Amino acid sequence: MASRYLVFVYGTLRQGKPNHCRLLEASSGSAQYLGLATTCEKYPLVIASRYNIPYLLAAPGYGKRVLGEVYEVDDKMLEVLDQLEAHPKYYERKMRKVKLEESGKEVECWLYLLHKYKPFMMELPFLDDYNAAPDDPDKQYMPRYMREKGNEMMMIYQTQMIFKLEARNW
Repeated sequence: MASRYLVFVYGTLRQGKPNHCRLLEASSGSAQYLGLATTCEKYPLVIASRYNIPYLLAAPGYGKRVLGEVYEVDDKMLEVLDQLEAHPKYYERKMRKVKLEESGKEVECWLYLLHKYKPFMMELPFLDDYNAAPDDPDKQYMPRYMREKGNEMMMIYQTQMIFKLEARNW
């Protein structure tokens, strides 16, 4: 029987966000949604980089209790998530306690923390919910496939942002 793991997602893997489709792809393994949860410890959740990536900084005790979603995943899906999060080179997957919103039960989950962050990131606004991030076109997450230079999708994305900015200034 395959192993099962609980994973807490707080950013672009959440429902309605750009990378949520990764959790739905059957070829990537299985992921079952268990519900909303909040970290038991406070963490700084910030949006940073020119791609507006949500980062959960490895600085427990600072920031806020962060809202996210808990999924039960299999070995294959955990491997896919590790690749997406570039674990262990970029993010580090750590076991932490979260409190399930519906039942109030505390459970241990894997979550991805940024350990090698720049000091200025601790001065950015801390969020408790990525869904509450500013709805500013300049602060929208840019998916990985749009980041490559010379990529046609990058040009389309940038053009859309210019139109949104121009529309705001009318």
